[in-house]
Amino acid sequence: MPDTYTDDAPIATSKHSDAAVGVTTDLIDGQGGAITARAVTINRPASELYAYWRDFTNLPTFMDNVVSISPIDGELSHWVVKAPGGKTVEWDARLTEDTPNELLAWTSEPGADVANSGRIEFRDAGARGTVVTATIAYDPPGGAIGKLIAKMFQREPAIQARRDLRRFKQLMETGEIATSSRTQAQLQEERA
Repeated sequence: MPDTYTDDAPIATSKHSDAAVGVTTDLIDGQGGAITARAVTINRPASELYAYWRDFTNLPTFMDNVVSISPIDGELSHWVVKAPGGKTVEWDARLTEDTPNELLAWTSEPGADVANSGRIEFRDAGARGTVVTATIAYDPPGGAIGKLIAKMFQREPAIQARRDLRRFKQLMETGEIATSSRTQAQLQEERA
């Protein structure tokens, strides 16, 4: 066993309040008061994971709440995301940092339905692959009540980040996302 142990968990998840100080300052032009962070180790090289994530049109393939992402230019994209009650929220997000194979950071533009910022980090984990860490800061619509409603409808970013990273891991390691849900085609086939 090595002399030092490296924890793969995001610093924002620390139980020691002083350890998480400065997390929001790492979010360039950070927006959002609520912060969540999740990490997963994926048995793929960082370059492959970064390349898939950097093409923002790929994100709806594993992000359950993301309806669509439309690139506007090299730094700006338009996001449409599911919200509680069958509604959607929209915003434009600007890429604030892009270090190939290591980091992507963004912030929403002024006037966003949900002010947010975040970063995705890709860190080499040796033979284990790559540790992917997502840190997201956001202002839920409706404040604390809005956050509670989002949590009840399973649309709260902390819940979604965990699930989305798990789906990303499945997609990158196996080429598909396991689900217990039946597709529309399967349902129609059963009824026939």
